[in-house]
Amino acid sequence: MAHLFSIALLTALLSSTATAKEYEKHTALMDHGNGHLMDMNGGMVMGQNTDTLPGGCDKIKATKEITVHAGHKYAEKFPGRMWAFDRQEFKFEPCTQLTVHFVNDDHIRHQWMMHGLPKYLYPHGMFHLEVSGPAQISGTLILPPGDQTYLVHCDMAGHMEKGLKAQLKVGKGSGDLPSIPGITANLIEDNYNEAMPTVLLAKTAAPVNVASSEEPLISGTLLTGIVIGLLLTSYLTRKFKGMSVAEIIAYIFQHLTTLCRFLFKQLAFLIKLILPNKISV
Repeated sequence: MAHLFSIALLTALLSSTATAKEYEKHTALMDHGNGHLMDMNGGMVMGQNTDTLPGGCDKIKATKEITVHAGHKYAEKFPGRMWAFDRQEFKFEPCTQLTVHFVNDDHIRHQWMMHGLPKYLYPHGMFHLEVSGPAQISGTLILPPGDQTYLVHCDMAGHMEKGLKAQLKVGKGSGDLPSIPGITANLIEDNYNEAMPTVLLAKTAAPVNVASSEEPLISGTLLTGIVIGLLLTSYLTRKFKGMSVAEIIAYIFQHLTTLCRFLFKQLAFLIKLILPNKISV
């Protein structure tokens, strides 16, 4: 009996180990400067700040750590959503040094991104944790002074729209942001009851006579050119009949010279008309 119990217990332990998720912890991040940390396995931190105080903070007033999960299973309580954080709202005192341990429970990439921070301290005004799951990554920032509500979301395409959105309130906050799952109503509600719009069929257009729009094979211009070419060929044939090649070239050169002189005289006449006469002193 004890032997059978041992076998059953060992089988249960092996099966639970085989089905458990293995979370990769991104702890050996390379510092690329300006608060940008990353590794070669897809982990990234942007806006890391552990010691520089924001303007208006004379000291770090509190030190806090939170663990935030992101995944599909956290969206089950929000109909119509695909992903969600395990928490949709965070509250902290101003000038708090906050360390966020971000856990991505899915086998895709998620982010924990916070917007609206002072840009002189946080590049692009954001603090950003990003990792491909299942995995965990951590980062630290110092919250600014004052009462303000900051947007927290995942910036991967479509993830925020499908539920990965939260708000972080510093002090009393500055109100609630719209479309925070479980906290505020969506700006655009999903409506599954309204009938689909009727598609109006366009009236059938009159058929276009393609043949009438095409150009004729022989146009008037082409026909005129052919006639002129035939007449000119007949004239030149009679004109050059009995002449040698040298005589033909000399004849053409003579007439070209005469034409050039005529054009030059006409050009000189036009110049005299346009330009004022020179006054002799």
